[in-house]
Amino acid sequence: MKELIAQYCKELRLGKSIVENYQKIQAETNEEFLLKLLKLEIENRRVSRKNRYLKQTNFEVMKTFEGYSFENVQIPKSITLEELQEGRFLEKKENLILYGPVGTGKTHMATAIGIAACNREKKVRFYRTATLVNELVEAKSNGTLKRFLKTLRKTDLLICDEWGYIPLDREGAQLLFQVIAERYERNSVIITTNLEFSKWNGIFYDEKLTSAIIDRLIHHCHLLVFTGKSYRLEHSSIKA
Repeated sequence: MKELIAQYCKELRLGKSIVENYQKIQAETNEEFLLKLLKLEIENRRVSRKNRYLKQTNFEVMKTFEGYSFENVQIPKSITLEELQEGRFLEKKENLILYGPVGTGKTHMATAIGIAACNREKKVRFYRTATLVNELVEAKSNGTLKRFLKTLRKTDLLICDEWGYIPLDREGAQLLFQVIAERYERNSVIITTNLEFSKWNGIFYDEKLTSAIIDRLIHHCHLLVFTGKSYRLEHSSIKA
């Protein structure tokens, strides 16, 4: 009987949890049993979906808000700490710009927000900005750019880490602008950077393109300013 149930579950693309747990379900009526069985399958699919989304993020290191210090982070009045941690700004298609010196926790926060979003069944992609641009240029050269852009459009949150660390050539800058423009008022972006807006022209080398990118990013945006010393330097094993 159990083998037959497993076969039917496979044909119906139902989770293994039904086969493994249906005998443990206690119910007084057939309707109650069916209800509990369906709830079990829904929960199993949610967990599978969350795990799948986490695997697709490209996070280099998984980090959460557990133990995270906000002491040296200036959070604007336009967003609360709770809204930030829970990623509620995604529902409003808003962006975050995390600005401050190297090593002050910007990437950690962006990652933690991304993981929290995945746990709420949101699709997230994390890229070092230079890596994203390289993949865009490569996709254009091999004829897969349209497919790559479609994948990016489907994400609820795109995280561009280390924005401005490496200057871009004209083609890379135009492709990055296309990504940002397509997400405007549709999906959210998080950018981590150590460059103020006045220096962004040094990334793109085109005033009009720079202005267009800034205009789209900051229209619906919260700017978080990070201060203090580099965590890595503070906890380095090399002492002066």
